[in-house]
Amino acid sequence: MTTPTETTGRVPAPDTVPVPKAAPSSRPRLWRRVTDAPLSFLMPFLLVYALFLIWPLLSGLWMSFTDVSLNGAGGAFVGAANYAEALGDPMVWRTLGNTFLFTVVTTVPLVAVALAMAVLVHTGMPGQWLWRLSFFMPFLLPVATVALVWNFLYIEDFGLFNQALRAFGMEGLGWLTDDDVALWSVALTTVWWTVGFNFLLYLAALQSIPDHLYEAAALDGAGAWARLRHITVPQLRNITVVVVLLQILASLKIFDQIYLMTGGGPGDSSRSLLLYIYDMGFTGYRFGYSAAVSYLFLAIVLLVAVVQLWLTTRRKA
Repeated sequence: MTTPTETTGRVPAPDTVPVPKAAPSSRPRLWRRVTDAPLSFLMPFLLVYALFLIWPLLSGLWMSFTDVSLNGAGGAFVGAANYAEALGDPMVWRTLGNTFLFTVVTTVPLVAVALAMAVLVHTGMPGQWLWRLSFFMPFLLPVATVALVWNFLYIEDFGLFNQALRAFGMEGLGWLTDDDVALWSVALTTVWWTVGFNFLLYLAALQSIPDHLYEAAALDGAGAWARLRHITVPQLRNITVVVVLLQILASLKIFDQIYLMTGGGPGDSSRSLLLYIYDMGFTGYRFGYSAAVSYLFLAIVLLVAVVQLWLTTRRKA
């Protein structure tokens, strides 16, 4: 058997070489368009996202317009009645005020203390690994452990804090039993527990500041305070915006510490809005009403995030 090259002595041009036709695919055309497109790579994520986020979001929104109960009773469409009741519920406003107060009293120290800790460690103080471990380790503890330890410290009779106050001739406090003190006690616990996360963010941002800025400032005779004020703080502006936004959103969602340490008491002095939503749904058996309060709270959180984003964009402009 001879080939065209052997008979003519010339190599055929590529355009004249016959190309075998691909066998027709047995898959339907529509299925091929879906599976061959880049969208197919995103399908697993989109399915999980829709199943665990979109569907619960829409289901909860529908639930907020019904009177469905925890045991499945009810379920009749009641329109905006749940939302109207929530806006006129004094307990909603009381717990919302507690949530805002907790957010303010925790966000400020969690930003300022974390920045101070990061600057101290970044200055090259001896035993840096020990300081980093000590500052960040509380954040690794589970909330149940943190609540158990701090409840022991807050015991009125022999707790560490009241023992310290009595050593200086002062009266002990009802850290978790006084209406005026309970929420502040939970806030103090939260600051100790979560400041390590913000500390880590600030420490990473400090290491990205170029050294030549500090060297030029030192040549100009700038002291430590001047370098902190005119170099460190401005260079950390972007990470500070991120830290503040994350901290505000985290504090607005306060639930675990209050549930484990005070249960919202004494009275309702430390009850947060999320704890009230939980009580309405799982203790009061009013799923529809608790869903309506949840969506009102979601609107508030989104509003805070939008305002924060607007302020950030305005500063950059």
